[in-house]
Amino acid sequence: MKDIKVLGIGCARCTDTADLIQRTINEMGAQAHVAKDTRPEALVEHNVMSTPAVVIDGKVVHSGSMPKADQVRSWLSD
Repeated sequence: MKDIKVLGIGCARCTDTADLIQRTINEMGAQAHVAKDTRPEALVEHNVMSTPAVVIDGKVVHSGSMPKADQVRSWLSD
């Protein structure tokens, strides 16, 4: 099961990113857990300068914009 975190300050784009990822997980029937992390320390820990950021199993895979659904599908397929 993949551990997915959406890092951000709680803005609408961050919430929309987490929702998009959860919808895609549900559509694909993938095994993954999504959590939002709004702690400023999380941004520092992952060296993220722009949000929203997506971290999968401890690795930053995206930051600075809302990902596209096909990107999310490719992350879940890996």
